[in-house]
Amino acid sequence: MHRGLTIFAHQVLRNPSIIPIRSTLFYSQFNRFTRRANGFALFRLLSFTLVHQRVLDPNDPANLMKEDGVSKVCADEIGSYMPRSSITRSALEDLLALRNAVLDNRFKWGARLEFFIKSPKDETVYESLSKRKIKAILTTTQPASFQDKLVQEVLFMILEPIYEARFSQKSFAFRPGRNAHTVLRVIRRSFAGYLWYIKGDLSAILDGLKVGLVISALLRDVKDKKVIDLIKLALVTPVITSPVDGGEKKKKRRKYQKKKVLAEDEPKPDPYWLETFFGFAPEEAEKLPSWGHCGILSPLLANICLDELDRWMEGKLKEFYRPSKSDVIWNSPEGETEQGNTSWPEFVPTSGPDKTRKMDYVRYGGHILIGIRGPRADAATLRKQLIEFCDQKYMIKLDNESLPIEHITKGIMFLDYVLCRRVVYPTLRYTATGGKIISEKGVGTLLSVTASLKQCIKQFRKLNFLKGDREPDPQPCFRMFHATQAHTNAQLNKFLSTMVEWYRYADNRKKVVNFCSYIIRGSLAKLYAAKYKLRSRAKVYKIGAQNLSRPLKERKGQSPEYQNLLRMGLVESIDGLQ
Repeated sequence: MHRGLTIFAHQVLRNPSIIPIRSTLFYSQFNRFTRRANGFALFRLLSFTLVHQRVLDPNDPANLMKEDGVSKVCADEIGSYMPRSSITRSALEDLLALRNAVLDNRFKWGARLEFFIKSPKDETVYESLSKRKIKAILTTTQPASFQDKLVQEVLFMILEPIYEARFSQKSFAFRPGRNAHTVLRVIRRSFAGYLWYIKGDLSAILDGLKVGLVISALLRDVKDKKVIDLIKLALVTPVITSPVDGGEKKKKRRKYQKKKVLAEDEPKPDPYWLETFFGFAPEEAEKLPSWGHCGILSPLLANICLDELDRWMEGKLKEFYRPSKSDVIWNSPEGETEQGNTSWPEFVPTSGPDKTRKMDYVRYGGHILIGIRGPRADAATLRKQLIEFCDQKYMIKLDNESLPIEHITKGIMFLDYVLCRRVVYPTLRYTATGGKIISEKGVGTLLSVTASLKQCIKQFRKLNFLKGDREPDPQPCFRMFHATQAHTNAQLNKFLSTMVEWYRYADNRKKVVNFCSYIIRGSLAKLYAAKYKLRSRAKVYKIGAQNLSRPLKERKGQSPEYQNLLRMGLVESIDGLQ
């Protein structure tokens, strides 16, 4: 065959007119090239046609899709990304067996002993386990198996692109490219001029909904019965957890072992800065849904169910909006009222029955924030309708306490930020009817988004970084007691830089960042005072400077000139606190 194809191609190179076709797409593509390049164009088209006409064997492990999710799940399991070329043939065969089991309805969620594919780091031989170990595996809480994570990842890769394009623009949690900073930017841009706020806590939905409600929400867009059955099975399959013992066991006294300071070449502990920053998560971002065996699918399913609330609220926004002609930014020189631009909400009056009525809404996970420009009675009416909707749709009971109505002057707490208003008196310039430019003083209110210092102190106290309310006193972070000074400074530098990034949209950013820096620096100074027996923070600052960049204790066997060499930058220095 190859010899015949070679002879045919050689004849085409010498005489391209032997091809009988004229009006086909193949000929039109072929005819675009010159006589000299016709043979090479034919080779390209023939190779394209032959490759795309070849039918791939679905039972061949080498023909599995590139986006099979193995690499992503392996990154979570072993801590490193596994390229497709590194996946062995046996692993691909196990993956093929898992796919066939899912298609044949033989796959079961929460398997403990029988797996179609095992984790790369799982070297346990389950056939040789004792009865005691098998009983412990079957009756105690175990992490999700590797094959469960694979199926969850594949389902997530199928469903997320479909729903992400359909989700409302008013939801921000558990979505790619949207986070708490996105919510704060939207609030700063769109919530100016609102007088009344409704802050609701619907986090009970994240704890779990009835399976019928979740499946009915999925059935509106997903028609594949296998996908629906697979998700339904994941929701109804019970999760085995360890029984809670009633009595407390006596703690065994362990012999004290003196710990040494870690050397530079020894493995360091888990990133302390990241764990510490996660402790700063605001109340709205603390809860992550986990429904049955759905795993990473749970946040997506929660957004699918709550999307109905977003659509209902979008309808209420259109229904509530009533612009008024009496809303003006300025008055004409003759004293007659002109129609102003209601797109400038900071200059539109918010009180009075004949003023513009407008509303906006955002949702972050199970927490909602509604801003209303209008009388308080409108906010009370909307709250009543929202309670009825949640009762009918999600079967959760809400009351006035869970949906409080607050005035902007009291400050609205959302995502550890305080929303309040600030009065401004700018100069407005506009062109009158005769073309004359008129300048007038305007009165408006801007929305101020400030970080809550009280909430920041509360989070630091929860992490044992300080004590006291009115006069916060830093406490030593003993978690880093056995780490080197360079490693400790590096960890808390990362933590501080992350805190700076978190408060980047606060109007009082400088104040709150300086406070965080003071607490962290004082905590480190007390730690080093206890570690190196220097008695006070003042002595620590005297030896190690204000940023704690100088070594507080010389290494054994080093020359007395070490300090001078360190100042000249001839040896590896310690990063000081930023």
